[in-house]
Amino acid sequence: MSYAETALDQLEKGQLEDFKKQYALSLRHDDDETLFSLGEELYSLGFLNQSRRIYEKLLKKYPDEDELRTNLADIAIDEDKNDEALDYLNQVKPDSPAYIESLMVAADLYQTQELFEVSEQKLLTAKKLAPDEPVITFALAELYFTMREFRKAIPLYLDLITAGTTELSRVNIVERLGVAYANAGRFEQAVGYLKQIHPGNMTPDVKFETAFTYLQLKERPTAIRLFNELKDSDAHYTSLYPYLGQALEEENRLPEALTALQEGLGVDQYNEKLWLQAAHVATKLDDEKMAEKYLTHGHQLDSDDLSAVIQLSNLYVKQERWQENADLVQPYVKSEDADPQLYWNLAITAEHQEDFDAARKYYDAAQPFFMDQADFLKPAIYFYREEGATEQVIKLLHAYLQVVPDDAEMALMLEGYED
Repeated sequence: MSYAETALDQLEKGQLEDFKKQYALSLRHDDDETLFSLGEELYSLGFLNQSRRIYEKLLKKYPDEDELRTNLADIAIDEDKNDEALDYLNQVKPDSPAYIESLMVAADLYQTQELFEVSEQKLLTAKKLAPDEPVITFALAELYFTMREFRKAIPLYLDLITAGTTELSRVNIVERLGVAYANAGRFEQAVGYLKQIHPGNMTPDVKFETAFTYLQLKERPTAIRLFNELKDSDAHYTSLYPYLGQALEEENRLPEALTALQEGLGVDQYNEKLWLQAAHVATKLDDEKMAEKYLTHGHQLDSDDLSAVIQLSNLYVKQERWQENADLVQPYVKSEDADPQLYWNLAITAEHQEDFDAARKYYDAAQPFFMDQADFLKPAIYFYREEGATEQVIKLLHAYLQVVPDDAEMALMLEGYED
């Protein structure tokens, strides 16, 4: 056995002191080819210092061997020595046999720095030089996948599968393609690939994407089953709960939907969207007390989320809690881009509080947004009639009768004004 083989044998047995001795002997006595192989083996095992020493020694002896530079750059990247890695890579010229490998290593470096466009250019250059090399195609597809540019990743994954490559670097490419299709909104294609994955080989992420895909295809029973399987295997996979709740709600299984959302809140209590979704389902179950509790909690978590404010305001208006509604909403209508629903709710509130000037102001502000909604137009007509605003009444009557043409009372009122 060579010293290198003995060193690796001692390492496998966990005899680190003996390994160090044999490693030192290998550096001094083994031939260069054996040393290079030892460097590769040690790098794969995570012994970066020992691997680097071998490559540095060989580079001094073979300064034209650029593969040693790309290997040293790989080690430098692993050690967060990015400038050192770039120094090695910049020494590899385009006419070098190791140039494509240097481009791949550089792309990896820039990707770790989130310089995705630079990484992309390196990989595109490599692909131009070696268009049929699956490792390059895969690396480019994975980069686009990371960048969430799924429409660019899809044809690259398809090229790999068409060429017979279904797995690289322990990545199931069929699975990746299915997930990419799902994220690109192409759910019919997605499910065709995701179905090919054996259930036992599905990661939680893939099971989630598969369930999500079935949900988008309106195959809700299958989506519910998969979301529940994911929940049973990993209750802390928090992303599943909103969609499980949605699927159950769409199937009109409201108590189950509320239970699923409550389970989600048990593991993700700081998700204000989950609180609001639970409130929405509680409202559909006519449990206004629970809905208010959830809305209030969601609003406290994120006071800038207008959806919580609107839902809570709607509840206050329904329950005729006028002052609470005014206190809640008024801070949110001071900006020019306030939600018009809040103007409407404040108009109703001010009218009931007999603050007619404020009611007129808020009706005026809300009016342009609800000219096609009878629920707004009819009470607004009565309000403006009491205010003696004839032009406004006629305008709103015309709009109302476009929406509800068979309302005889409103038609008669309009005739009276026009006569």
